Amino acid sequence: MRKASRLFEIIQILRLATRPVTAARIAEALEVTVRSIYRDIAALQAMRVPIEGGRGIGYILRPGFDLPPLMFSIEETEAIVLALALLERTGDAELKAAARRVNTKIAGAVPAPLRQSLQSKALHAWGSVAPPPTGIDLALVRRAIRDEQKLLIDYRDSFGRATERTIQPLALIYYTATAVIVGWCELRAGIRNFRADRVEDCQALAAYFNGEGDELRDLWISGWRASDASA
Repeated sequence: MRKASRLFEIIQILRLATRPVTAARIAEALEVTVRSIYRDIAALQAMRVPIEGGRGIGYILRPGFDLPPLMFSIEETEAIVLALALLERTGDAELKAAARRVNTKIAGAVPAPLRQSLQSKALHAWGSVAPPPTGIDLALVRRAIRDEQKLLIDYRDSFGRATERTIQPLALIYYTATAVIVGWCELRAGIRNFRADRVEDCQALAAYFNGEGDELRDLWISGWRASDASA
């Protein structure tokens, strides 16, 4: 988790807490070291975020400080909750955990009557759940897409043939059965789709395609339009 995201998460944890929260508990929730949390708390305090407390005591957010309110109607909020429920059907463990955190934040930010409606679990997304792929971490793929970082994958196609590919990941599509990575394949010199359940190993490379992602995605999308026009 990047530092900016972590600082935001710390504020959210303290904002929703009813009693002081120790650095150890925050570190466990964010999967970082306690030392990192101490540094983050100090950084937030330097930015005049009114956090009080100390080591061994826990931290609280002084009343009166808050992030901008969520300006959603009840229908918009229900749409978000249902979309988050759909994430439970993917094989992306990190996104599923993030969806649960977002649900908690929404419930903590909306008025009490709406909060009760959301917590009644009246909205559900039903259907089969995609198993998580064993050879690749989808969170790594999403980060590589954001950072425009190349990936090295060991891939086995539908005929069982194994190849090693260096790809520039462009998009991630979540289907019911599996996720599909869209990327520029340097071996084939073109855009290819890679089923996550056929990836046997994946490593992030110290190589980037900075500034090329949007252009390659436009190329990918233009291929859809060409297919639609010829249909």
